[in-house]
Amino acid sequence: MSGLQLPYFLARPTAAVDAGVVVIHEGGSIEPPLLRLCERLAREGYAVAAPELYFRTGGPGAKPMGEQYQEMQLDEMLGDLAGTAAVLHELGAERVGLTGFCLGGSYTWYGACHDNGFDAAVGFYGGDIPSYIEADPDMKPRCPTLLFYGGTDPWIPREGIDAVAAHHQNTIIYPNAGHAFMRDGSDMYVADAAADAWERMLAHFREHLA
Repeated sequence: MSGLQLPYFLARPTAAVDAGVVVIHEGGSIEPPLLRLCERLAREGYAVAAPELYFRTGGPGAKPMGEQYQEMQLDEMLGDLAGTAAVLHELGAERVGLTGFCLGGSYTWYGACHDNGFDAAVGFYGGDIPSYIEADPDMKPRCPTLLFYGGTDPWIPREGIDAVAAHHQNTIIYPNAGHAFMRDGSDMYVADAAADAWERMLAHFREHLA
């Protein structure tokens, strides 16, 4: 489909496809919690595709995570997101949303700001968003975008999170949550924050992908 070269995980709903979601992985690449979340979205009726963005650097675990992240090129990443969205369109999705976590949260914001092909975006604990905004204060999403952060995130300074919230009104901060609070099965998982964010994400997609 669509000549896409990068590998991706695909989850399809049981009903006919009319909307889809591209899911961007964390810094550690595609792992079981992300796959489970993709399957949950598929059960909600979305066709879901999660691209493996490290394929140019050898794939998951080929190099230390920091090295793979540093080798990522933002223009190539945008092309990969557009190609993944094209797969969902070919399956029948008339509208496509974008979501991601950690690294993927940052790329969700960047993608929403630089590609008008997405109809809605939801980013989780994107650590690079503060620096993106600092570098370009005029950076704004081109589609309705919802952001989530944990207020006690040890990897993202609170002043950075507050700067994002001041720049982008539709930002939700959970005071009792840290980084990766959506990552089920881990010590970082925060059940109440994860449940609330999940419902808010679904409501956002239902409103803008219908």
